[in-house]
Amino acid sequence: MPEPVGSISELRTAYREGRLTPADQAERVLDGLASSGGGPVWISTVPADDLRARAETLTRHGDPASPLYGVPFAVKDNIDVAGMVTTAGCPDFGYLAATDAPVVRRLLDAGALLVGKTNLDQFATGLTGARSPYGSGESVFGGGLISGGSSSGSAVAVAAGQVSFALGTDTAGSGRVPAALNGIVGLKPTRGLLSTAGVVPACRSLDCVSVFAADVPDAVDVLHAARGVTPADPWSRPLPAERVVARMPGTLRLGVPWAEDLEFFGDTGQEARFAAGVQLLRTLVGSLRSVPLDAFFAAGDLLYQGPWVAERLVGLGDFLRSRPESVLAVTRAVLETGRRYDAVDAFRGKHRLRELRAQVDRLWQDVDVLVVPTVGTTFTLDEIAEDPIGRNAVLGRYTQFANLLDLAAVTVPNGFTATGRPASLTLLGPAFSDTTLARLAAALTTGGDAVPGPPVGAPPAAPSAEVLLAVVGRHLSGESRNGELLAYGATFAGAARTAPLYRLYRMDTADGEGLPGLVRVAPDTSAGHPIEVELWRLPSAALGGLLAGVPAPLSLGWVRLHDGRDVLGFLCEAYAAGPPAEDISASGGWRAYRRSAAARR
Repeated sequence: MPEPVGSISELRTAYREGRLTPADQAERVLDGLASSGGGPVWISTVPADDLRARAETLTRHGDPASPLYGVPFAVKDNIDVAGMVTTAGCPDFGYLAATDAPVVRRLLDAGALLVGKTNLDQFATGLTGARSPYGSGESVFGGGLISGGSSSGSAVAVAAGQVSFALGTDTAGSGRVPAALNGIVGLKPTRGLLSTAGVVPACRSLDCVSVFAADVPDAVDVLHAARGVTPADPWSRPLPAERVVARMPGTLRLGVPWAEDLEFFGDTGQEARFAAGVQLLRTLVGSLRSVPLDAFFAAGDLLYQGPWVAERLVGLGDFLRSRPESVLAVTRAVLETGRRYDAVDAFRGKHRLRELRAQVDRLWQDVDVLVVPTVGTTFTLDEIAEDPIGRNAVLGRYTQFANLLDLAAVTVPNGFTATGRPASLTLLGPAFSDTTLARLAAALTTGGDAVPGPPVGAPPAAPSAEVLLAVVGRHLSGESRNGELLAYGATFAGAARTAPLYRLYRMDTADGEGLPGLVRVAPDTSAGHPIEVELWRLPSAALGGLLAGVPAPLSLGWVRLHDGRDVLGFLCEAYAAGPPAEDISASGGWRAYRRSAAARR
């Protein structure tokens, strides 16, 4: 088996420490593609020489502080990449893209390394991964299990370790179902946060670009690198500044579906895993409440049993009439149902959806987050072939309402059933709750290392024997004051980045080395930068001694990380940020600044 390419955080550390270059990484990617034998994961890949040239340019001239420097990624083949054919899973429909979709261009500008374009259910119509002329995808867990769709190739490429992250699209669940069936994270942002310009429409008013990654922090990194308003995209929306900062899990009110609304289609293994996931969530949130799902399901039914299916014909109707033989029979059957609806049906559907949205909006007054199974059960490729439309609907029961109701969602692994099938759950919230959902998801998948609240109905827990501490300058490993941490018994816990809420300053010191100071600014992404930090686990009893040795204007306070966690860390009082202090925020971190300063000298 080829070696996995690594997560974003792993690659960031390897590049920083000089153990790897983008040029090395390109060779690892190419080795992985060659040993995988192609298969139905990829529709097209960047030519090897072009991949090497891009990686060499990054190695020689790229900025290692770029958010996604040298990180390999894939793009679902209904998203445009300049110079590559966009097929949308239909060879006869394919066209040569003249420009990158804005979401792709932002990732390239952030230093990411494009590997290729991935397989999908034709025209992004389906949740199975079994509706492509390029072949039916199988889950990385084997056994004939479907990969899930429509973003089948993107999910498998990440789960198989061929890329660090991938873009999919999600109109009815296509960014969540494949994540569930391959044991990875699927982040479906609020519609419009990631521009859909340059994306072949499924339902343009509902379409959403999604992110697949190995863990939640990686998915959040990609979201922040890729998001941004595209003036030419009428569906594009900004993330409000006040929503950049995630709420702490312990403050959240969790909604859990009424038992009678949960349907697992006889799959007792999935039912048991969902119950276990809810129990773990109970230990992280502030309160729990049972809620009905009838309005959610009624909204979801409108997608394929209402006039929104006709929206799929807006861009494809002429092609379907002129080239019906080019479209798979099952895809054609779904699309043709759109011809049943007229303008009266469309307005009737809009009115019904508005009623359902009002019901759901009232629910958000009582809960902040809703947890649901991602899928109620799983299927093999043979089982899907027996009933491709009926079993596709089963897969979409808990997903297809999200975009109609303008919800954000993140899907995370939730263990395995007794028979070895992957389980998953999805956290849902109202529009622009993305960072809060991600923070809770990160806490859930890391065993609660996100400053959770106490279990519901339980007494307060005893204080932890350790604290997690973020260091930004002289206490970094290998720096002049790192020995203090070691003397207090601290152990390294990994590299991280702050949320884009900070600026970093270099203040003069008598020894000439300089002292970095991290200052939090207003919650406005145009004012702040993500800054690289290290996380260290420090015995709680040693915290007072460490604090006593911290010189003014530095102090210890709460630092918000890129994945939404709040941890203790070194901060600087704002008065010290004025002249003659040097603003070094653009460097992305103390080490990167010192490298660039040394190069200038």
